[in-house]
Amino acid sequence: MTDLVPLQPGTAPAAYDPATLAVLAAMEQAAEEHLDAIRPHNTKRGYANDWALWAEFHGWLAERTGHRLPLTAVTKGTLVGFVVWLDTVKLAAPNSIDRRITGVTVTARAQGVEVSKAATVAARQALKPLKADPSRIARGRGKAPAATPEQLRQMSEAAPKSLTGIRDRALWLLAFGIAGRSAEVAGLLDEGIKLVSTGLDVYVPAVKGRPPRDVVVAYGKNPDTCPVRAWVTWKTASGISGGPAFLPITKWGTLGSQPMSAGACRAVITRGAERAGIAVRLTGHSARSGLINAARQSGKREEKIRAQSGHAANSPVFWGYIQEADRWSDAASEDIGL
Repeated sequence: MTDLVPLQPGTAPAAYDPATLAVLAAMEQAAEEHLDAIRPHNTKRGYANDWALWAEFHGWLAERTGHRLPLTAVTKGTLVGFVVWLDTVKLAAPNSIDRRITGVTVTARAQGVEVSKAATVAARQALKPLKADPSRIARGRGKAPAATPEQLRQMSEAAPKSLTGIRDRALWLLAFGIAGRSAEVAGLLDEGIKLVSTGLDVYVPAVKGRPPRDVVVAYGKNPDTCPVRAWVTWKTASGISGGPAFLPITKWGTLGSQPMSAGACRAVITRGAERAGIAVRLTGHSARSGLINAARQSGKREEKIRAQSGHAANSPVFWGYIQEADRWSDAASEDIGL
């Protein structure tokens, strides 16, 4: 047996011959295929969601830098930025952020991207103090509160008297009116929003495999919370004529050309609620659940509400909203002689 001789300092290991390199490459490929085959379905789905969030982060970043980076740019800077974005914009729990780092890293490496150990170490260093914050740990333990018409009125009154304020009012009122998901609001097109005598005829685009839908948004009785008036005001003030319904605005009041991301739409609602001093934290989903809640409490038929929100008849999520809206309707403890 040949003795192994330690590599002497200052000398480089011998380069592998082409045949050896070919065998090693084949073994690497076989290993990746085997690991993918035994990876649980839920894990694969989670990694796909992580990569979708990574793409959303890049869209958000492009809105602020004016330049879109390739998704394969998984570096120390972008991974740390991803952690900060998940924490401050998405308000994700630290454990969720940790899983997202893994998902992005695994997916990128599966695509042949070399993700350095320094990048993942830096990302988890940025995450470390977040894991020690009780308020952050508690995130994600409850549903987003449903927005109410009164809260929307407060948000409208507190909105800045600027083009940004006009856009924000139109965005959160229309999101409420169509019971829209943030991705749906981000995907709205000017040409898909038709002004008719009774209000707005809105085409809500398909997102994440969900079918598109046509909904109607009626004029509101209160001008401060009327989504129809808010949309017309924004369309006139912005001068948009075709393309994305909602656009980013720079601090100098200049309109961008690319559509706002779903995350940016969510942030508009959250900032508006914070500015108005609303005690609960509203998110993009608050507008969607808020319409369902308000419509149910106003006596609207279930099929009408579902047509607006796009829920299936047997959707447990929808019926959960309905149960929440009905919680105080004819309560068991009401008028029983107490």
